[in-house]
Amino acid sequence: MFNPYSLNGKTILVTGASSGIGRSIAIECSKMGGNMIISGRDSERLLQTFGDLSGNSNRMVLYDLLNEESIYDFVENLPVLDGIVHCAGINRLMLLKFIKDDLLDKIMETNFRSPTLLTSKLQKNKKIAKGASIVFISSISAVCATIAYSIYMASKAAINAFAKGIALELAPLSIRVNSIQPGMIQTRLIENSILGSEALKDDADNYPLGRYGKPEDVAYTAVYLLSDASKWVTGSILTVDGGITLR
Repeated sequence: MFNPYSLNGKTILVTGASSGIGRSIAIECSKMGGNMIISGRDSERLLQTFGDLSGNSNRMVLYDLLNEESIYDFVENLPVLDGIVHCAGINRLMLLKFIKDDLLDKIMETNFRSPTLLTSKLQKNKKIAKGASIVFISSISAVCATIAYSIYMASKAAINAFAKGIALELAPLSIRVNSIQPGMIQTRLIENSILGSEALKDDADNYPLGRYGKPEDVAYTAVYLLSDASKWVTGSILTVDGGITLR
């Protein structure tokens, strides 16, 4: 039976696959038939993700996005890719008067500079197949202000702009580029938040659909963007937020 969302025969790289959204995307893509290459810095958690993948044509690669010297070996040893999902990212709360060079650099390096350079190296080394799909995991923080999130917001707005720019550049090669903007997603980081369970519940109740998102809510959107079901979609920013930006 024809399934436009199938990823059979597609080789897909997911960065930041050790946990959270990246882990879920890798698992759901493998269920849809994708041959997965997963990367991350935490070997133990990456191995757990690898063990939960469907199929037997998957690979895992330990890779630190912040080690620029390793990017060349990483790219050189990859096959030609039909899909790329950039999931690695960090956040730190910083009020304006407490912004410091090292934290600013680390957030921008992880959330913007590293995925930008990786994508550039992949294209330069002809590792992105004609007709491939590139997906960046952004955030509604790119368009919605939150106190102490300004640097994180800037990094996600930058990745959205970058995605749109290269979507136009790569369109003649039928390479599609899109971003996903999730709202708050229920991950281990949220569960261990200093806000406490009651505060988190009150916040989740503000979402029109009545809850925070789950990692698979974002993963299913990534499957769509990686599949032929979205083959006329490029330069888009898909908001997956339970309706919170309607407020």
